[in-house]
Amino acid sequence: MRLNPLTVQVADSPIGMAQSLVEHRAKKRDLLDLAQAAPRYPAAPQVLEHVVATARDPRGGEYVVNVAGLPHLREAFAADLAEAYRGPVRAEHVFVTAGCNQAFCLVAGALARPGDEFILVLPYYFNHDMWLRMNDIRPVYLDPGDERLPTPEAAEALITARTRAIVVVTPGNPSGVVVPPDRIAALAELAARRGIALILDETYRSFRDTDEPAHALFADPGWAETMISLHSFSKEFAIPGYRVGAVVGSPELSRQLAKLLDCVAICAPRIGQEAAWAGLTRAREWRRERAREIADRRHWFGKLMAERPGGFELLSVGGLFGWLRHPFGGWATEEVVRELVVEYDTLVIPGNAFLPDDRGTLRISLSNADRAELTDFTERLAAAGAY
Repeated sequence: MRLNPLTVQVADSPIGMAQSLVEHRAKKRDLLDLAQAAPRYPAAPQVLEHVVATARDPRGGEYVVNVAGLPHLREAFAADLAEAYRGPVRAEHVFVTAGCNQAFCLVAGALARPGDEFILVLPYYFNHDMWLRMNDIRPVYLDPGDERLPTPEAAEALITARTRAIVVVTPGNPSGVVVPPDRIAALAELAARRGIALILDETYRSFRDTDEPAHALFADPGWAETMISLHSFSKEFAIPGYRVGAVVGSPELSRQLAKLLDCVAICAPRIGQEAAWAGLTRAREWRRERAREIADRRHWFGKLMAERPGGFELLSVGGLFGWLRHPFGGWATEEVVRELVVEYDTLVIPGNAFLPDDRGTLRISLSNADRAELTDFTERLAAAGAY
């Protein structure tokens, strides 16, 4: 059987590769799993109650007839965005997907053909890069350097006749870097002027250090001509396995996405959509409380890492992630990750999973540890650096 060479040439998912190391650990202490960013707490009681009611409903397992999503979810999410961003967003702008990964894949399929190009800001989210390359869409990398923020000048220098979109993840995965509203506005102006899309992956929008709007683009009456916003309900409402996310864009984009989703999954799962609706309408304060807890962990972790335990340096922290540089210049990062798992029972993701080359970086998830566990983590880093 001959396999597609595009998929064969793409590396395996780093999450699975990292998890495969766990069986080789020394088991000298409890495992600290700081790999995947998934909430360890259950969903809000109001969400769980509605999920149970949906499951018991004789029609609770049916297809969602409107491929774009349940009308009441689209209305609720549009209202949530309009309030948070202080701009008009309507249900017709919302297209519900089976998670934010699928949202990106569908948008890429709607915008690009093989041979086209997407500009990805480094460090990129690895599934974005994987999907583009598996579909013969060329990722072009924008390296923001020490500023860690993409500039419109750097982006414009990379635009060619084949460029279809600039992709920005904010807060960043893996870096946690939050792109400020004025920089997002400048990138949107560039995209509009050059006739390409600005794709904002806003999966972690609720996990910022401010309640101010992440950007002001929705206040522009013509925002849907340029901007596409991607969202997830997984982390906000602790329902990652329910697979529900959304694309926010023009009604014409939604029409094209419907063709793709109908072939792939027909619709996003009904029960996930109902869970997201319950979260948006019945668990708003619960969401704010969980976001405050994560903010406390970010600030605590920043204080711990200021001491550079074991020579490990915190490059950035935000959203659900910390982005570190390890002190072992002569080691490949995969070796460092293996050493941390096997000898120090600590699981993290190598940073080169998010970069085209090895720059000695690591990603850790702050959602997987409380203050005590984060303190324990830095103590393990200190021990590893002293070895």
